[in-house]
Amino acid sequence: MDAPPTEERVTGRSIAKASRRAALLDAAAQLFADRGYNGVSIEDLGAAAGVSGPAVYRHFPGKPAVLAALLTGVSEDLLEGGRAVAEDASSPEEALRGLIRFQVDFALDNANVIRVQDRDLGSLPHDDERTVRSLQRAYVQVWVDELARHVPETERSLLRRKVHAVFGLINSTPHTTHRTTSARELAALGDLLQDMAWAALTV
Repeated sequence: MDAPPTEERVTGRSIAKASRRAALLDAAAQLFADRGYNGVSIEDLGAAAGVSGPAVYRHFPGKPAVLAALLTGVSEDLLEGGRAVAEDASSPEEALRGLIRFQVDFALDNANVIRVQDRDLGSLPHDDERTVRSLQRAYVQVWVDELARHVPETERSLLRRKVHAVFGLINSTPHTTHRTTSARELAALGDLLQDMAWAALTV
């Protein structure tokens, strides 16, 4: 029997590797959220993802790289998603409401990441922390730009403060939910957060 084409073999390995890497990042989000970055070892990460501790090094050079990949990846996803929401909207109001939904959905689905961000951002290596903060500033700017289009008479400094306040509101969800919160409760909380965020932005 002929061997499968090289491209297919490489693709299969790549998919498996990406899957293991994603599993490690999911495990890291859970463990870092529960114990704090300094309370988790490489062996803990491997065990939670179903691999040996040394196998983690096939995907990341060390624990700082795991934290960097987790927080950088999330920040990149938020920026890309936020820009897409703004670009697809037909009006500033539609863009703002879409951004609010986008952020609320993120917060409800990624409570562990928010906990890690709040507590362990300072544990990142300097260059990685600078990258994450730069991505976050760019994401904030997407919101500020759309809010400025909606209320062009308002000073940008005030708009920026409003956006940061709304992030604080939405990202408070890890402190008001837990793993046993039902889907119905989460949906109701999502609706409440969207209404509150819109009111805060437009007050």
